[in-house]
Amino acid sequence: MTGYLFTPGPLTTTDTVRQAMLEDWGSRDAAFIRLTREVREGIGAIAGAGESHTTVLMQGSGTFAVEAAIATLVGPEDRLLVVINGEYGRRIEKIAARLGKRVEALSFADTEAVDPTQLTEHLEARPGITHVAVVHLETTTGLLNPLEEIAKAVAAAGRRLILDSMAAFGAYAIDLQRLPCAAVVASSNKCLHGTPGIGFVVAEKALLAECAGQSPSVSLDLHDQWKGFEANGQWRFTPPTHILAALHRAITDHAAAGGASGRLATYGANAAKVTERMAALGIAPTLPEALRSSVILTFDSPDAPWFDFKALYDRLAAQGFRIYPGKLTATETFRIGCIGAIPPEGFDAMLDAFAAVIQGMKAPRAAE
Repeated sequence: MTGYLFTPGPLTTTDTVRQAMLEDWGSRDAAFIRLTREVREGIGAIAGAGESHTTVLMQGSGTFAVEAAIATLVGPEDRLLVVINGEYGRRIEKIAARLGKRVEALSFADTEAVDPTQLTEHLEARPGITHVAVVHLETTTGLLNPLEEIAKAVAAAGRRLILDSMAAFGAYAIDLQRLPCAAVVASSNKCLHGTPGIGFVVAEKALLAECAGQSPSVSLDLHDQWKGFEANGQWRFTPPTHILAALHRAITDHAAAGGASGRLATYGANAAKVTERMAALGIAPTLPEALRSSVILTFDSPDAPWFDFKALYDRLAAQGFRIYPGKLTATETFRIGCIGAIPPEGFDAMLDAFAAVIQGMKAPRAAE
């Protein structure tokens, strides 16, 4: 399959990232142990881990890493508050409930940012809550939650913050030496521009040290995975060798592109171009500008008999451009990702094709 992925991940990767997967690695070899260490260090540097936090890699998608974090860091006597304004917050709640954790939710509308004041009031009224989980950037809509204000509210209440930064990590800066956060969870295949298959948690060492034997899962035990890396640099179970090599290259490319600020500037230019071209077609973004991220944009589908998202998708895909269906249930929407290794002319070509398809959809009706 060729073309570009205008999605929030998996996404379009560079030739250099793909080429990094051509070499076979022995998982116990010194060279692969070094590769693992450098990836852990590279992710830690992006997160501002310093000496207080450490990076724990996990085999699997980002959701595997989220589940590992909840399973390990939230104990049987703890109580977790999940702050929800989209599908990925609801997924965290489902994970915690399935694991048998004591969990409750503070919910907002999918098109509404988390309100730190309401969060503060909720925590004040419920002193038994020990941990708070929140999604940094909700891929449901592309909504960017006010991270610093949320983190301050959680810290002021004396609780621990678990941050799902899956869609934001590597673009929206995080400095764990300044931001009060017990753990940040993300994955290889979003703003880092790696390939799918590795999730990771950048967690407080002191907290991890308290969690021995706490996870009900063997494979998703974050504490034991960390101890394994610290003991001999090796993964406990068969590692995704080729994916790690791709991520190693992606982290190098990320630094060369200007780090998080460089990535965000590129995404911002992409998002501005997409929004402008959609406006010219009379298609409006679902979220107000103050809530929109530059990672993925959600648009209201035209409320017209001529519009058919499946037909739009199929015609774009036939030309090598793959966009994303919407996730909102109350309204019909679609999404366009602004991340990945797509040059400006790739966005221009997709938007030209998009406009042509829309005009073609309208034409038969106009002739009637």
